[in-house]
Amino acid sequence: MNISPAPTLLLHASDPLAVALRDLRAEEDTGQSGVCTIQEIHRGHKVALRPIAAGEPVCKFGQVIGSASQAILPGEHIHTHNLVFIPSPASHQIGQGSQVLADLPIVELDTFLGILRPDGLAATRNYIGVLTTVNCSATVARLITDQFHSPQALAAYPNVDGVVALTHKSDCTAKETDESMNLLRRTLGGFAHHPNFAAVLIVGLGCEGNQISLLLEQNGMAASDRLHSFTIQDAGGTNAAVRRGVDWIQSILPSANAITRKPLPISYLRLGLQCGGSDSFSAITANPALGVASDILVSKGGTSILSETPEIYGAENLLLNRVVDQATGQQLLDLLDWWQRYVAQHHETLDSNPTPGNKTGGITTILEKSLGATAKGGRSTLQAVYHYAEQVRKSGFVFMDTPGFDPVSVTGQVAGGANLICFTTGRGSCFGCKPVPSLKLASNTPLYERMLDDMDINCGQVADGAASINEMGIQIYNILIEIASGRKTKSERLGYGEDEFAPWHFGATL
Repeated sequence: MNISPAPTLLLHASDPLAVALRDLRAEEDTGQSGVCTIQEIHRGHKVALRPIAAGEPVCKFGQVIGSASQAILPGEHIHTHNLVFIPSPASHQIGQGSQVLADLPIVELDTFLGILRPDGLAATRNYIGVLTTVNCSATVARLITDQFHSPQALAAYPNVDGVVALTHKSDCTAKETDESMNLLRRTLGGFAHHPNFAAVLIVGLGCEGNQISLLLEQNGMAASDRLHSFTIQDAGGTNAAVRRGVDWIQSILPSANAITRKPLPISYLRLGLQCGGSDSFSAITANPALGVASDILVSKGGTSILSETPEIYGAENLLLNRVVDQATGQQLLDLLDWWQRYVAQHHETLDSNPTPGNKTGGITTILEKSLGATAKGGRSTLQAVYHYAEQVRKSGFVFMDTPGFDPVSVTGQVAGGANLICFTTGRGSCFGCKPVPSLKLASNTPLYERMLDDMDINCGQVADGAASINEMGIQIYNILIEIASGRKTKSERLGYGEDEFAPWHFGATL
């Protein structure tokens, strides 16, 4: 895609609209076939290029994003006042066969400096983690890790990135064997097994439904040099439990510090793709550029994980036409069917997803938002579909079922094995996810300049005409390799990542 020097951008020849690349005045020439604006139109919002009849489907990127609720004149602003959601008309025909990306940019970088663990998995960071079975043990976990937060506490262990407590609000609200409990245990097990943890301590209360023994059993884990557990009740209360936890971490620090980074092939990398606080530029700049980086990673044997199932609705055809086989396509359709039933139970629709911030940024419906969200997945063949927090076994481009809420979604990806996260934003989401580094991509230059302390890369260069999508994708890929090799992201420097641990919880609270 080449960004036009005109004040608006036509995204597809068949679209009846263009996107404003800057704030437009009333009666200003759009640069599209002599059409002038009727009113002021903000940057990133849509302007009609021809008459649109009431009830007519409206397209963007050549795909339907809604229906006109009233007649729309050329030069008129198109948004929530005259465009309404309709059920997705996207084709559910399942394609098959490998994608050949002959025009993919050639990038030489094919190794990163990683930490190879004894189980054969590769780490991009080296943390010690404290996990909790239940909310009742969260305070003890925090008190334990507080002892290691000062610079002096880890001064003798420069190879340890930190000691972190990942706590949650779940448990004692569900049966020991129901789906919500199984989901929590699968998520905790994925973090306990994650290669970015050199060692993990699991702290329970003692009487909770999520018993440590059942958590370990479900995940096929057992106590070892890198995995220790106890309950507060057995330890003798809060102070005794904190002392016990601190003593164990101090005993494990020397071995956790004894690591060496070495060149490893890109096939060890598993990249979680995320977007949050999206605006209309997300679909034009950051997301497609991340899609190029994803395709480069996959071409070198790495794994890229697209998620946020509610945010592919309306654009599912873009994934279905490049699945590896019919069964994989059907799994994706089954997930979408489940989500539509799920939101209906709560008297909602999937169009409830766009937030006020999304709409301020120019996004009108979920169908429109999904076109941008799906672009993060590039053009590679979709190899597999996974359930939330399920271990990702296949290499290549895959999909994991998650909600659209970013902390819950990323938590599932990391539990599944992601050791890198790349997060695009148009409005300015602030995010991190320990123990995995999260790279933040700004979709527009004003955001990048306004939140310079939070944003790692300015993809707004594409809209500014300073870089192509491919050039931006190469830049993202190269910086991802630097991050995987140890360079800190801005969210890491700011300390994000513990409070963002958010396992997906659904079901009755009893």
